[in-house]
Amino acid sequence: MKLDVIKLDGGKAGSIDLNEALFGLEPRVDILHRVVRWQRNNAQAGTHKVKTRSEVSYSTKKIYRQKGTGGARHGARSAPIFRGGGVYKGPTPRSHGHDLPKKVRALGLKHALSAKAKAGELVVIDAAVSDGKTGALAKAVANLGWKRALIIDGAAVNENFAQAARNIEGLDILPTMGANVFDILKRDTLVITKAGLEALEARLK
Repeated sequence: MKLDVIKLDGGKAGSIDLNEALFGLEPRVDILHRVVRWQRNNAQAGTHKVKTRSEVSYSTKKIYRQKGTGGARHGARSAPIFRGGGVYKGPTPRSHGHDLPKKVRALGLKHALSAKAKAGELVVIDAAVSDGKTGALAKAVANLGWKRALIIDGAAVNENFAQAARNIEGLDILPTMGANVFDILKRDTLVITKAGLEALEARLK
């Protein structure tokens, strides 16, 4: 698969052959769903907590005598049936994460890249470099028509470029090792630098 390479100013910078093993697959929704679900579950804090009967602040004194009242038998006001009482079998802190084989994770990333390529939402740029000025980069991004874009660079992101992109709404930049299925699918446009392509191929070979 051949794709044109552009510069940030919109000019042509030649063309490049994309690896069919990364960008030429038929996207499978089931694999993408599995990987995104794994990502989001691992990111969930799981800090939900309610107080049980033994933890609520109430006296343990018997509220009234056992017999002769005509009412039900009760021990303490901390029972779950009373207002302000403890919660029965409520949520406790736990991890929502689950395991997913490394091969499935790698396959999910390949299918996400292929999905963007098939949809025509993949852009290859020569390099992600900037003088650190947000205004100039914002103007270039607007001219290119990127509204919600993710830029994947090589092993490390250019510091000036990251500084310039920091305050631009809808523009995110990640190093190759940070590339993931959820962030790729969430954005309308996937932008990869030439260095990023080489690093992705090395990572997913």
